[in-house]
Amino acid sequence: RSGVVLSPSGGALGRLRPLFSAFLGGRWGDGRQYLSWISLDDEVNAIRFVLEHPSLSGPVNLTAPAPVTNTEFIHALGDALRRPTPWVVPGFALRAVLGEAAETLLTGQRAVPAALERHGYTFLHPAVGDALRACLTRG
Repeated sequence: RSGVVLSPSGGALGRLRPLFSAFLGGRWGDGRQYLSWISLDDEVNAIRFVLEHPSLSGPVNLTAPAPVTNTEFIHALGDALRRPTPWVVPGFALRAVLGEAAETLLTGQRAVPAALERHGYTFLHPAVGDALRACLTRG
């Protein structure tokens, strides 16, 4: 299982960056829902780590060790892009635009990489702010 992958080329950041650049950044719904995320570098390295460690079996969450709330993620992205994040996108508006897909954004999931950590994986980007800055300076 994988969290939202933060990549310098596309993905969630590719869709959010233009909104933030236009000063339209803001949290979704009440902002308390959790977002489990991982940098692209850690996603690739964690997959390699799993393949190289046969003793690691069963479900493996490919997520950073510190899931954040939507509000925390939006503020970190705003900080990384040097843009304010004053807006709130109400749940009903997300549902109108995204349909059922909005529920994933509004309910969230708080997954942690317990199996990776138990087997000694070291994250390159354990904090969302650092991961976002690394992605955005390369992208």
